Parts: sequence; structure tokens; C-alpha cells
Amino acid sequence: MSEKALKYLKEHQEELISKLNEFLSIPSISTDSKYKDDVNKACDFLVTYLNDIRFEKVEKQQTNGHPIVYAEYNGAGSTAPTVLFYGHYDVQPVDPIDKWDSDPFKPEIRDGRLYARGSSDDKGQVFMHLAVFEAYMNTEGKLPINVKVCIEGEEEIGSENLYEILQSKKEQFQADFAVISDSGMVAKNQPTILYGLKGFTGIEITVTGPNHDLHSGMYGGAVRNPIMALSHILSTMKNEEEVITIDGFYDDVEPLTDEERKLIAEVPSEDFVKATGIPETVSEKGYSPKEHTMGRPTLELNGIYGGYQGEGTKTIIPSSATAKITCRLVPGQDPENIQHLLEQHVHRVAPKGVVVEVKKEKLSAKAYKVEPTHPLIKKAAESYTKAFGKETVYIRMGGSIPVVEWIEAIYQIPIVLLGFGTPEDRLHSPNESFPMDSLEKGMETLVYYWDNVKSKE
Repeated sequence: MSEKALKYLKEHQEELISKLNEFLSIPSISTDSKYKDDVNKACDFLVTYLNDIRFEKVEKQQTNGHPIVYAEYNGAGSTAPTVLFYGHYDVQPVDPIDKWDSDPFKPEIRDGRLYARGSSDDKGQVFMHLAVFEAYMNTEGKLPINVKVCIEGEEEIGSENLYEILQSKKEQFQADFAVISDSGMVAKNQPTILYGLKGFTGIEITVTGPNHDLHSGMYGGAVRNPIMALSHILSTMKNEEEVITIDGFYDDVEPLTDEERKLIAEVPSEDFVKATGIPETVSEKGYSPKEHTMGRPTLELNGIYGGYQGEGTKTIIPSSATAKITCRLVPGQDPENIQHLLEQHVHRVAPKGVVVEVKKEKLSAKAYKVEPTHPLIKKAAESYTKAFGKETVYIRMGGSIPVVEWIEAIYQIPIVLLGFGTPEDRLHSPNESFPMDSLEKGMETLVYYWDNVKSKE
């Protein structure tokens, strides 16, 4: 079956790219209400396309925000598995617009890359799946697997309504496994299996002293400075060896196995110094930078503010200071428990003379990991290698995708992360782009994969 689909994709490449460009031309920016009609237009584009492909049931499901596209195809029969395909059709804002070399919503191919907002994240990768479904339906008249489609319009604003939909319509979305293409490869044309994601949680600390800013000469020595108090609290959270010093923080951490450390060692190394401009790397004692990034928890100070921020000097004791902290978590760690440990620590080390308030981050997620030896993962690796002509590498990612944890928690099914982006794609930045190689070889990978998993055996 795969040969006919592959031939179709090659012979119809020009019209498929034209259709993708139509999709990319819609400014479906979910965070800005003035683009609400465009978000709906992008949703309608997908509904029309899925109907054209001849999916048996296609719905535009309304939420309290932007709609979800749901579709299903059951023509592969009872011996074939059902896959839940997830993606999103909303995109990030384009600011600063003057940094773009071309109009972000007028797709343009330059030097082997397709430039447009959403080309990589995630419209381009969503479209690849639909194009492959089209190729099968127009050559074989059926798909090799049963499919349920969930494409949302709020991923870039935290998937505010998705969890409720997945939970309340559990039976409708139930599948044997899930596939998500909203990630990437470690390098261009380097097939990469992403078998783990970190969890996420955080807190905000506000330290308040006097009820207004004070003259530092008149009150210095009698009043605790909130910025100094906050700095003291923060300095107790991590030592110089990048070890987090919160009591109990590591208690439930699933350790990196020797096998995983070997897999991580085989991943091509990013030159962190060159890529970031730092003088040298730092990582948790006993772990390489790659191991720490992929498989060990982190605690980062994301922002701190308080007092005078203007030019020159203003001799005050500020009334308050605030810091924002986030943690990336690994399997075994519970976000709520980590927030509790952080809060306990803050109040335990807070100095006298100030009031300390801890606000907990509402959006949290547990880490996700599937065994790299799982049959669905091995078949994905084989499909990648066949399409790209290179051995597939296995990684865990330092980032978080909350929907992955939600799907696992609600449906208790394996999730295969088939990403085709590259580090050069400039996600969320001006001049976002997607390699044409990834587009072509990615669709080839998907054809091989659906053929590889078409039986439940």
C-alpha cells in the first residue's frame, strides 16, 4: 500500500504545497481576540479538508474558547488499531513584525525552507498527516489504520479548554495509542525519537516590607530590605554545583539508567557555548549537560523585580520584591508536591522583618516517558530511518507538552511523538520556517509508519 501513497505524494507535491500555503496564510493567532474570525477560518479549513479526504465523521466542536476539530475514520476494520492524532492550528503572534524578512502570512520558499508563521509549529506538521491520509484515500480508497483526529485552536495559550473536552468525551476520543507531531529532531535530517518530556510547575514569591518605599538614609539599619530578603531566600535554593537544595526535592526522582545514559551519549551534542554565547556550561554534579537537560529536574529563576528600575540612582528601601520560579520535573515527581516543598522552604528560610507570600502556578504537568523499547516506538524508529537514510537517535526533551500528560492520564495509552522540526526553525520568533526536506521525508516516514502499525499484533 505504501508505494502507491508515496507515488501520489510525489506526483501531487505542487498542489499539496499550494494547499498548505493556503492554510499558513490564515493568521490564526489564538491569544489576540481581534483574530478570532481568522482562528475560526483555520478551523473551517481543516473541517473542509477532512471532509474532502472522506473521513466518516467530522465535527467542529465548540468550547468556551476556540473550537476543536474532531474527525474519525473507522474503515480499516476491527483488526487494525485506532490512533488518536493530536495537533493544533493556532499560532503565535508575529511581533516584532519588522524582524521578518517576508510577510509571516504569505508563505515563501527560500534556500530549501518554507517561511511562514506556523510552518513548523504546528500547521506544517499537522498538514503532513492530512496529506498522507489524502494520499491513501485517493490511491487505495482506505487508510491502513483507524483514525481519530483532535486538532485544537488554543495550544499557544495553554490549551485552556482541551482537558475538559478530553475528559468529558472520553469514549469519543478513546484510541489504542496516540501520535503527536509538535516537536522536532536534534538536527536537520537526523531522525529523532522523543520518548520523554519533562513535567512543569512553578511559584511566584512576593516579599513585602514597608507599606511604601522608604528613604534609605533615614530607615536603613532599622528596616529589612525586601530585595535583600528575597535574594537571601533565592540563594538557599541551589548550590554552586547546580544541586537543588530544597528538602525532599529529589526524593521521588526516577534515576537515569545506564541504558538511558548510553542513549543520551549517542545523541549528537549541541554546542551550548556556541549556540548561547555563554563562557562555559554548568550542570548538576555527576551529570553531563545533555543528561541534565534531558533527564534531571531543574529549578530556574525566570524573573525578578522590585525597587527603582530607571537610569541613575534612587536611594530607597523598596516596599516589595517579586521573583518567578519554574521547575522542570522528571518521572516520579508530582507537581503539587514540588510546589508544597518550595512553599515550605521559602517560609522556613525567610528572614524576619518582612511578609512573604507564595503564589502557586496554576498550569502544571507531570513528566511523560514511554519505554524506548516499546514496539510502537521501535516501529517509529524504523520508519524514520527508512525515510531519512540515517539511524534514529533517542532523546528525552527538557520541555513540556501538557496535552501529552493529559492523554496518558485520561486514556492510559502510549503516545508516539513523531516530530520533524529542526533547531533552526525559530519557533515563536520572526522568520519561523520549516525545511522542505522535513516536509517530504516526514510524509514518507508517516506512510511507512502507518503501514508498520496497521495490525494490532
